Amino acid sequence: MIFVKLLGIVAVSAYFWGVWKFWKGYGRTNFQPSLPSRIVLSAFWPALILVNKSYRQNFQKALKGR
Repeated sequence: MIFVKLLGIVAVSAYFWGVWKFWKGYGRTNFQPSLPSRIVLSAFWPALILVNKSYRQNFQKALKGR
């Protein structure tokens, strides 16, 4: 039971880490610089990474500064 709670905390922490890192590096991406786009693309990053190659590349740019 403790392991499940710990796993949940780790998953939620990783999600918010990804939101924060993408939000901070958004200016390095090729995405439209509007607040609604930034919110949606930041919030749905886990699903978009899985299904969209272009998003994966831009996410890497946001994280690593390439």
